[in-house]
Amino acid sequence: MGPELQYQLIINRVADLQVEAADHRRARQAKAAQKARQRDGHRRRGVFGKTTTS
Repeated sequence: MGPELQYQLIINRVADLQVEAADHRRARQAKAAQKARQRDGHRRRGVFGKTTTS
């Protein structure tokens, strides 16, 4: 395998690992946000959850 091909493989692998790390980071942040909401003791409703139609 030539050095140019090997270099391209390394670059592609690094890009894949960076995408994977970003996905993992977002999942951790979402889980932390969910835990924080649960600690508040109440669930938040959407904007239209409080409107009435009478």
